[in-house]
Amino acid sequence: MRRFVTIIALVSLVFAPQAAAAAHGTGPVTTRDYASTDAVISNQERGFYHHTETHYRADGSGYVPLNVATLRNFRTQENVTQILRVFYLEKFAGQDTLDKAYLDLVRADFRTIRAAGIKAIVRFAYAQPPGWPPTIPYGDAPLARVQKHIAQLTPILRENADVIAVVQAGFVGLWGEGYYTDYFADPQDPSQVSDQNWADRRAVIMALLKALPKDRMIQVRTPYMKQRMLGVPTGAAGGLTAEQAYNGSPVARVGHHNDCFLASPDDFGTYLSDPIELDKEFVAQDTKYVPEGGETCAVNSPRSDWPSASEEMARLHFSFLNTDYHPDVLASWGDNITVAKQRLGYRFALEQSTVTNTTGPLGTVDVGLKIRNDGWAAPYNPRQVQLIFQGDKHSYRVNLPADPRRWPAGATTTLDKQVCAPAVPGKYRLLLNLADPAPRLQSQDRLPGSTQTYNSAYAIQLANVGTWQAATGYNDLGQTVTVTSQHDAAGACGTLPKPELIR
Repeated sequence: MRRFVTIIALVSLVFAPQAAAAAHGTGPVTTRDYASTDAVISNQERGFYHHTETHYRADGSGYVPLNVATLRNFRTQENVTQILRVFYLEKFAGQDTLDKAYLDLVRADFRTIRAAGIKAIVRFAYAQPPGWPPTIPYGDAPLARVQKHIAQLTPILRENADVIAVVQAGFVGLWGEGYYTDYFADPQDPSQVSDQNWADRRAVIMALLKALPKDRMIQVRTPYMKQRMLGVPTGAAGGLTAEQAYNGSPVARVGHHNDCFLASPDDFGTYLSDPIELDKEFVAQDTKYVPEGGETCAVNSPRSDWPSASEEMARLHFSFLNTDYHPDVLASWGDNITVAKQRLGYRFALEQSTVTNTTGPLGTVDVGLKIRNDGWAAPYNPRQVQLIFQGDKHSYRVNLPADPRRWPAGATTTLDKQVCAPAVPGKYRLLLNLADPAPRLQSQDRLPGSTQTYNSAYAIQLANVGTWQAATGYNDLGQTVTVTSQHDAAGACGTLPKPELIR
């Protein structure tokens, strides 16, 4: 039986409209500009974070579980979508086996994180100093024990990778920051790190990388740690290239956290190169593709003042910063703190689209978008780019071959894609969904036989006026496609991305 192809009046968003019109025999082209907003937006894996920590002492005391209401208020009242969760392992510095009771507490915390609609920056450590200056022994664990603990934590990390933004290397030294350590440097002079110490440190980060899915990254405390353990030089030449980025290799999965940002010329030992500028050039290049974040730790005017701080956060592609520390540094920024809330990490905004009315015979839709990144960084974890055909009775989604991790800070990205239209006649609004790829963080129910629900807390909201659908997590492009007759989508569209029924 002869199949009918669709005759459709559709939106075609292209950035060479005359050429597209000639190719498809289309009608007039119209242009729409999108208004941007200055609102602070609760998008994931970026912005300020709250510091949280919990302990597990020799007698089993000290564990304070996360509270779901508190975490939800962070997101809904403060636009804070992530916490640093430091899990202290005091009891286990001297034993190989983690208690089941402890592992159950950690699992429960991740359930709370997911229920609150946020994510966690995760770190494990063995000790904090009882006073200052620290005294020997510091209280961390030897390599073999660390590796056994990572192996026992691996199932939890993998089960909950969807709500883990990034894992900080941790484990070594006080606070898990890698300096004051009994086993991974000379305890009497922690600046003295032997070749064997570096090999042991590398073994820790390799075990941690193995414990995580390949699309999750870790952070190390100083640029030299990455350079020394993974064999890359300092300076811009040592940083990741676009070709290396996201290839799953260790060098592509190790980023940076600076926990004394702006505190001194070398950020209290964060930068070790001579001159310091070399390490900053390295980080500036590397963090185009791996995460940078941390906290301020001392007033150091004028470097910790807003003009210098904002320039460095932009240059080094800061994705997140501690909102709890250092209060005097953050207070010195005054009203500019709102700018930091807006620009830490990514901030995507639609600029413009063109609309072409067409009667092409194949049931296809040409989609082009101009999306500007006004943030200081790009996303560092994967994101799906979905075109949504939203109808009164049914809705469809099409996965587009695009990667928001490659939409750089300070630039406008042009997408120009062709997809297959829905086969069922109807009028459809076009929307954009920048979805977390984890199934549990997307729509929870699917057709047939269930009511569609959404998890908009984990979708990216564009920084535009009047585009956000809070109920679904979609961004409304303000365009319409009208399908006027049934067609064979599979036969008409060949290998083009095809719509999937979602409601």
